[in-house]
Amino acid sequence: MKNNVWALVMSSTQARILQGIARGETSGEPEVVLNHEHKDLREIMSDKPGRSFSSVGVGRSAMEYASDPVKEAKIGFAKQAVALLQEHFLNHQFANLAIFASPEMLGILRENLTPDLTRALIAEVPKNLLHESTQKLRQIVTEHVFAR
Repeated sequence: MKNNVWALVMSSTQARILQGIARGETSGEPEVVLNHEHKDLREIMSDKPGRSFSSVGVGRSAMEYASDPVKEAKIGFAKQAVALLQEHFLNHQFANLAIFASPEMLGILRENLTPDLTRALIAEVPKNLLHESTQKLRQIVTEHVFAR
């Protein structure tokens, strides 16, 4: 098994996976980028959920959505990123994982990490760093991972 660190940097619309994080290095293997199309609640709910007949008496009423469609989309994106990481972990491509995500996405990721990835987790940072250049991002991630 390679003894290296990968980092997941994620928001609700994009994920960047930095491979081969090493002490003192700001360049390394190419990163993997996942994008998720963001839709406003207005767009998701533009189709009315429908109507149902009343079980008692005469009449019809609007049906409500069973869950929050925006949150469900974020959960689906988190699961996609976790599945990709799990596949690479099982192929022994990394030993440790650091996660940098907005606080909301970090919570969603925590709920959806596999036991393998939970054991491999060495850092969780509640920050959205996606706006950073690759070199700056690697520098920030390296500082957090190896500061301990």
